[in-house]
Amino acid sequence: MAKTSPATLFLDRSGVAYTLSTYDYDPAGGRVGLQAAEALGADPARVLKTLMAEVDGRPVCVVLASDREVAMKKLAAAAGGKSAAMMKPADAERMTGYRVGGVSPFGQKRRVPTFLDAPAHDWDRVFVNGGGRGLQVELDPRDLVSCLEAQVAELSA
Repeated sequence: MAKTSPATLFLDRSGVAYTLSTYDYDPAGGRVGLQAAEALGADPARVLKTLMAEVDGRPVCVVLASDREVAMKKLAAAAGGKSAAMMKPADAERMTGYRVGGVSPFGQKRRVPTFLDAPAHDWDRVFVNGGGRGLQVELDPRDLVSCLEAQVAELSA
């Protein structure tokens, strides 16, 4: 597996300290974030998943614990909109340049507003997809917020 991706290049350019971890991604394994947490032996609350959504038709990126679900009304409110919905996988792949299962909030083809679920901000270190299936970066969530100019809000159901 390549350990360089648009995500790691973005983090390098941003001067963010991170460590890489890899695991054997199973495309039939179901929920990717939980699969990563189990493979890494990490608390699912520390392994964050990256989801692409739309608020009033505008794309946004949502980062939250792999064992949580997005509350669409909370996301819409955080983004200053009226309604939110998950983006279709094909649209998410086109917008980010990543394949589903390997979507990272870092180094996307098109930068969009990013929202981090508030409980994830409480950890010293979190895992986030590194831009490939089976590739995770571990970093301080404050660095995630700072380099992406992410908004921290209560987003989970």
